[in-house]
Amino acid sequence: MAVRPIITHPNPLLRQKSKRIRNVDESIQRLIDDMVDTMRQVQGVGLAAPQIGVLLRVIVIELPGEEVSALVNPEIVRRSGERLVEEGCLCVPGYRGEIKRSEKVTAKGLDRQGKEIRIKGEGLLAQALEHETDHLRGVLYIDHLESIDKLYRIGEETETPEI
Repeated sequence: MAVRPIITHPNPLLRQKSKRIRNVDESIQRLIDDMVDTMRQVQGVGLAAPQIGVLLRVIVIELPGEEVSALVNPEIVRRSGERLVEEGCLCVPGYRGEIKRSEKVTAKGLDRQGKEIRIKGEGLLAQALEHETDHLRGVLYIDHLESIDKLYRIGEETETPEI
């Protein structure tokens, strides 16, 4: 297990589509462990493999007080509702913006053992699932801004976790 460096915008890797994983083996499990370590080190809520320069379809999410969720080849299969949220990203440090996200989502994928799972989430979990799966398609939250006016610089004193 290791903490890996997070790449930042405008690194072109962040705009590439990630590859599906055919087999969840030890290398994928090590990647998941490294992603969890990295996410915790930077006090994030979620992390997608492209954020550490690995173009594979893997995400991890850990909400405060909850267990870590790892999804391999995740897909959002259902969305409902819409809400405005303030969002940031570890790959766009120092900025936040107001975007629209779903109120509820259902995602499917494989767990760290390669078994099929579904995760239903609302609120922050729904937001994190959408945010991290966007990364796998080369999409950043700033692409969802209605206007550049919705993006603003934040200070070091912010306590809102980055997704």
